[in-house]
Amino acid sequence: MRHGKKVNHLGRKAAHRKAMLANMACSLIEHKRINTTVAKAKALKQFVEPLITKSKAENNKTVHKGTHNRRIVFKNLRDKFAVTTLFSEVAEKVADRPGGYTRIIKLGNRLGDNADMAMIELVDFNELYNAGKPAKKKSTRRGRTKKEDTPPVAVAETKTDDSEE
Repeated sequence: MRHGKKVNHLGRKAAHRKAMLANMACSLIEHKRINTTVAKAKALKQFVEPLITKSKAENNKTVHKGTHNRRIVFKNLRDKFAVTTLFSEVAEKVADRPGGYTRIIKLGNRLGDNADMAMIELVDFNELYNAGKPAKKKSTRRGRTKKEDTPPVAVAETKTDDSEE
């Protein structure tokens, strides 16, 4: 029984699986979308989303935390160019997004072995889905604290009487 075991082993040993996910994550960061099987896409989503969250923390002006997060991300990705891209381009785009940085779109079955194929992409880099939508305002999770300003009072016009001349 596999109760409580959340890791999909993907039919590989641990070292092979970690290296494969690191390579796929670097490709996803570089190309912004990749085609793979559905199982690998789901495993990659769990692998890469915490790394993207760590890349957002550097924008909070905490230098020590940013350096530490870069080292943690580099430990997982093993590619300094991917880390640089993640902390510069990707972190800027996803700065106001509270999670859900990737999207999995199922494509059908592969011809050779009939495997379920999917495209995994970074949500903020897809111009087709984001073209028609206006930019969202940042939503807050608390109630409005500032009271709205009073409406401006209309200026009363003075009436001139020309008939008294």
